[in-house]
Amino acid sequence: MKRLLIIIFALLLGGCSSDQGDIEAWMHEQEKGMAGSVKPLPEMKPYVAAKYDVASGSDPFQASRIEPETKTASRGGPDLDRRREPLEAFPLESLQLVGVMTQNKKVHALVRADKNLYQIRVGNYMGQNFGLVTAISDSEITVKELVEDLNGDWVERNSKLQLQEAKK
Repeated sequence: MKRLLIIIFALLLGGCSSDQGDIEAWMHEQEKGMAGSVKPLPEMKPYVAAKYDVASGSDPFQASRIEPETKTASRGGPDLDRRREPLEAFPLESLQLVGVMTQNKKVHALVRADKNLYQIRVGNYMGQNFGLVTAISDSEITVKELVEDLNGDWVERNSKLQLQEAKK
């Protein structure tokens, strides 16, 4: 059995001859038309040293350069000493205007927050961004919110709360 395997392997190895002349001829033929090309390197600009005067510059290790600036309270911010109203605990997006009514020539709106119903009028606050109710119409409530921007300044933003149609 061993002898048979040795004979088979010898025959297989004998089939792998080193005569590769046709492949080498083809490779030489293909090589004749090829020419390598390398793009030239870009021209190097000369280095220009910048002058630095240590005496006239600021000290990079001063504490004022490391610590952030403390900003004083800007004008136009919300009144933080004011007593908070119940609807200021809810985000404006979660509140629903469900109705508008007139009582003694004053317009009142009915707003649903969670499962509770609240009666509000112009001058009340609602929403978590210090929203002041500025107008109530038959179909919406206009709210002026105070939002702090990236610079720490207070910016007014007008939002509207639309009347929710009854689902049938």
